[in-house]
Amino acid sequence: MSTSHLLLGLLAAGNRHGYELKRAHDSRLPRARPLAFGQVYATLNRLARDGLVAAIGQEREAGPDRTAYALTARGRQELDQWLATVEPPAPYVASTLFAKVVVALLAADVDTARSYLVAQARAHTDRLRELTTVKTAPSVTLDDVVAADYAIAHLDADLRWLRTTLERVADWHREVRS
Repeated sequence: MSTSHLLLGLLAAGNRHGYELKRAHDSRLPRARPLAFGQVYATLNRLARDGLVAAIGQEREAGPDRTAYALTARGRQELDQWLATVEPPAPYVASTLFAKVVVALLAADVDTARSYLVAQARAHTDRLRELTTVKTAPSVTLDDVVAADYAIAHLDADLRWLRTTLERVADWHREVRS
């Protein structure tokens, strides 16, 4: 994820200071890894240095001074270019889950590998249930629904892969052992 582009996108909705940007991030991307305040301010400093945002003043609300930032024309151009660029599908499988399954298949006996796959599938199923509950909660926001849908689709794909791999464990072990 590009924190710079994300902050540019949040500023496209209006001028904000760092604290508001962090809150907007956490609200709009409720299932994403939270941004640290230090990361927000460091990124804002780089964006200002590069002319993509401009400090437009300071305000004080029962605490330290807060510098508000605005998206510049150059920042809007950078954001539009980033949004127009199609994100290529990942060329490699880079997942801890994938690596652990392969290692379990290589290093463990058939029963241990099966046990790991079953336990992992159970964890995925439990998480799917949790996310489905999030989507049906009375105070659910559209941000929560969109984030949950994204996570559910990925978990579902992982779960289908885990089940397929579980069906192939014996074949895998025969192939590796020969």
